[in-house]
Amino acid sequence: MVVPPAEVPVVSGDPALDPDDEAPVGSAARRRALRWGLGLVELGPVLILAVLVLVMGTLSPYFFKSNNLTNLGFQTAVIAALAIGQLMVILTRGIDLSVGSTVAFTGVLGAVVGGTSWGGHLVPVLAAALAGGLAVGLINGVIYVGGRVPHPFIVTLATLGAIRGLALIISGGETKTTIPSGVLTIGSGTVGIVPVSIIIVLGVAVVAWVLLARTQWGRWIYAIGGEPEAAKRAGLPVGRLLISVYALCGLLAGLAGIITAGRTSAGAPTAGNLLELDAITAVIVGGASFFGGRGSVVNALVGALILGVVRNGLDLLDVSAFYQQVAIAMVILASVELDVARGYLEERLRVLQGAEGG
Repeated sequence: MVVPPAEVPVVSGDPALDPDDEAPVGSAARRRALRWGLGLVELGPVLILAVLVLVMGTLSPYFFKSNNLTNLGFQTAVIAALAIGQLMVILTRGIDLSVGSTVAFTGVLGAVVGGTSWGGHLVPVLAAALAGGLAVGLINGVIYVGGRVPHPFIVTLATLGAIRGLALIISGGETKTTIPSGVLTIGSGTVGIVPVSIIIVLGVAVVAWVLLARTQWGRWIYAIGGEPEAAKRAGLPVGRLLISVYALCGLLAGLAGIITAGRTSAGAPTAGNLLELDAITAVIVGGASFFGGRGSVVNALVGALILGVVRNGLDLLDVSAFYQQVAIAMVILASVELDVARGYLEERLRVLQGAEGG
């Protein structure tokens, strides 16, 4: 006669004895680990900036000197202004390659107005430069949306050359030096050790942050970048929204043109060369995604600071400009890898939460 084995009672609630409780405990631990990892990745731009500042401060005794910090502010102001505008465009899965040429065009336009009988005052010059930048942005947006162009890369690549050519035409190929004192103050003035240009750009950043984070317009911009087709089905005015971001990007390029003219005391048709790449780099290094719907004004400023710190620090260390390009490329690659890691962690977290929900 076979005697069946006695059943061993399972004590409920003891993970060592109850196998059904192992999955929730293990999944909770994995979920916490994923969230911690995701938090660290999202802090990536700030951590990169902190490490760079510490390294440069250690390698060069001049890095934290007040004169150098002021110079760092001057170097960063133009890129930061362009990065804020470029961020708005990239949030919608777009790109604006014309901002460097717009910097040259608006600087020359301001200098030409400055040379007229009523152009010695700040307001006419500032109005001309900002209006010129806004016009370029509107042209980009209207052609892209109204012309049903597949991607803004094509449109802004064309205006990159056209606007640079226009700057050369209105300046006669010469640098214009009729810059009023008010513009010089914007580009070269300081309040203590803080450049006036940085104060202006920070004010613009606050306005941009409010627009993107606290208004319906900003929520719509993120929606367009995150799910373009869903945004159209929801009845969002996608065309007008896209035109608005390109207009704002052009307007901020006009501000960058004024800062550049004030810093160099001239409106040069060759100014702003490759600044469009710096602006895009700052936005991507700051954690935004080319696939749209992700990015913040604060991180765009952090990205601009990262570029400024790298260039400023390597200048202090007397590193060749050729090696500086390599260093910046390494920073870009590190930022792209952080974006890949963030996407992987977010996907893993979604899968884990979905498995628990099922």
